[in-house]
Amino acid sequence: MKRYHKLLIVVLTLLYGFNSMAATGPDDVLGIWLNANGKGQIQIFKQGNAYFGKLVWLKEPNDEQGKPKLDKNNPDNQLKAKPVLGLQILKGFQFDKDEWNNGKIYDPQNGKEYKCYMKMKDANTLLVRGYIGISMIGRTETWTRIK
Repeated sequence: MKRYHKLLIVVLTLLYGFNSMAATGPDDVLGIWLNANGKGQIQIFKQGNAYFGKLVWLKEPNDEQGKPKLDKNNPDNQLKAKPVLGLQILKGFQFDKDEWNNGKIYDPQNGKEYKCYMKMKDANTLLVRGYIGISMIGRTETWTRIK
């Protein structure tokens, strides 16, 4: 009897594993995502065949004086006066098999732009990896779907 119990557990585990490895479609990434630190929400949208993302919500959208936070760390002096809320931080991603790659991600906290790719862990979890040069030198964040 124990033998059948173990077999049943193995079969159910395999079925669950195959089910969780569902195919990813190009537009599965569309929607609103909460970033890893919970301080921002990014809306990912499509223009033509490319995917982009902009900040649509910030936990603290204003500075100490109550004015909208600005992109003060941007290396382009003309963009330093632009509000962080509404900034396009994801640019030019292309879908390829099971990930979105060849894109860029902008970090308004340091004013730097990085190469980036994104991959769905499951329907409500997005792995976003920004890197310099090669993807081994970078950082992965886990974003959670809001809508």
